[in-house]
Amino acid sequence: MGDKRKDSPPTSRFGRFARLAALSTKGIPLALEGAKRALGLDRDRSEDEQRRTDERLAVDTRKAAEAMLKTLGEMKGLPLKLGQMMSYIDGIAPPGYEEKFKEILKKLQDKAPPLSPEAAVQVVTEELGAPPNQIFAEWDYEPFAAASIGQVHRAVTKGGDVVAVKVQYPGIDKAIKNDLKSIHLLGGMLGPLGTKTHAKDTIAELSEVFLSELDYAREAEMADTFRRMHAADPQIVIPRVHQSLSTARVLTTELLGGIGYDEVCAEASEIERTATGLTVWRFMFGSLLKHGFLYADPHPGNYRFLGDGRVGFLDFGCVKQISSERMEGVKRYMVAAMDEDWDEFDRACVEELNYKRDDPSWKVYRDYTIFLLDPICMEEFRCSPERARQAVTHIAEGVKGLVLKEGESILTIPYIPKMPREFVFMNRLQWGLASVLGGLGTQARFRDLTEPWIRGATVPVP
Repeated sequence: MGDKRKDSPPTSRFGRFARLAALSTKGIPLALEGAKRALGLDRDRSEDEQRRTDERLAVDTRKAAEAMLKTLGEMKGLPLKLGQMMSYIDGIAPPGYEEKFKEILKKLQDKAPPLSPEAAVQVVTEELGAPPNQIFAEWDYEPFAAASIGQVHRAVTKGGDVVAVKVQYPGIDKAIKNDLKSIHLLGGMLGPLGTKTHAKDTIAELSEVFLSELDYAREAEMADTFRRMHAADPQIVIPRVHQSLSTARVLTTELLGGIGYDEVCAEASEIERTATGLTVWRFMFGSLLKHGFLYADPHPGNYRFLGDGRVGFLDFGCVKQISSERMEGVKRYMVAAMDEDWDEFDRACVEELNYKRDDPSWKVYRDYTIFLLDPICMEEFRCSPERARQAVTHIAEGVKGLVLKEGESILTIPYIPKMPREFVFMNRLQWGLASVLGGLGTQARFRDLTEPWIRGATVPVP
């Protein structure tokens, strides 16, 4: 137990902001280059200029990704969540350098740098009333997983159950609250741009959901809710919560075996990968479309693959319940697309998503919505990394002509619909799930599986 690791992540608002500011000096040039390529502003470069640019950016990309790995891993909280998203969602990292970013940042998915063993002992003692070696029959001081808000230790209860004990990082609540204050400040500084991009609503949604993740008692409740929700599906496995060993900052659950996402993608047969992908699909969309619960953190570190299409689902902190009225609005344009009732589809896009028929952006957003609905509208659909990447870049390609109009040198910001706040995390689910299933190469008749939920009413969890 005598290592020199930190006992807590940095928590001060200034200190965290300064670290991100230092990191941005490495990331901004890459982001600008990515924006130039996305908008087609690099077309006038000569072949030699482009080659030199590519060589320089290849070096800068690795340096930036390694700097992000170190800084975000140490900071934990919201910055680490951003790094996790970049590590697996196709299309987020700078165009042309995505694989290098993902290769390095994959280490953040469930193996971020842990804190010292003493830090976990302190939190368990404060929450459960005694040190872990007295509360449990066995306690592994070294965590086997570490992520954005807490790290996970293997233990054995006095009743003989092998469990995973998630222990919240000391001070992470203060760190996240300070991150959100900084985001609010930046949002306020955007002025008219912030109004046009609806930054205030987006930030409010992020704040509500991320702050709720700090409450492990709520996460325990959500885990139990999802277990009841999927009790009839033997391929969906949700670990049992040990309520007597769980508090607001310590969560004790059944420890699942199985293998990780990368191993499944590399080693499983096509039949197994398809069965696994369908289980993930049923879990995500059955929860949302049938019961109105959005599981909004689909990154690969939250799954354990148990064989024969069985999947264990972990981490129920980032869960949002969607109202039945909102779900009916979402299902409205889904049904219209499946029925090819394009008049009703267009009305739903205006009334539910706030698209403008008479604006130049109408076709861009309408086409993008149809693109995202392809899996449930086509007879059969194949998921792929290329398709997942398009789910992120498709809208940028469409907006390109609106941002830089032919014959003009000044960039303009097109109309951005003020969609319901819930879509902040629905988009995270769509993009993340597309990348997860794309890696598995799942091909299936998703429409047959999903249509009854879409046409049916949202029902309470049993």
